[in-house]
Amino acid sequence: QVQLVESGGGSVQPGDSLRLTCVASGSISSVYLMGWYRQAPGGQRDFVAQISRDGYVQIDDSLKGRFTISRGNAQNTVNLQMTALRPEDTAMYFCRADDVVPGHNFWGQGTQVTVSS
Repeated sequence: QVQLVESGGGSVQPGDSLRLTCVASGSISSVYLMGWYRQAPGGQRDFVAQISRDGYVQIDDSLKGRFTISRGNAQNTVNLQMTALRPEDTAMYFCRADDVVPGHNFWGQGTQVTVSS
């Protein structure tokens, strides 16, 4: 089992930046992919970004240029740097980890990001 804890969410104004952090614990040696998804009220959970154990990065095309994903100094940490935030970025942001077993993934509880003036 892998446990994920997200932090860094909050309420900001349009144009501001936020940095989300996800820390994994438990059986992290089997995790090869960590990423972020988001879900707005009444919406589906959408892909944001992910990074593999060897550093391969994928970011949703609509977010490129504003969002970046990186690993922390410890391999069990992944960060999502969000800049130039817009009201439409308002959502619950979830961390996800995939391990080497196909279809086997874990989710955090989420951290809320609210962008409004």
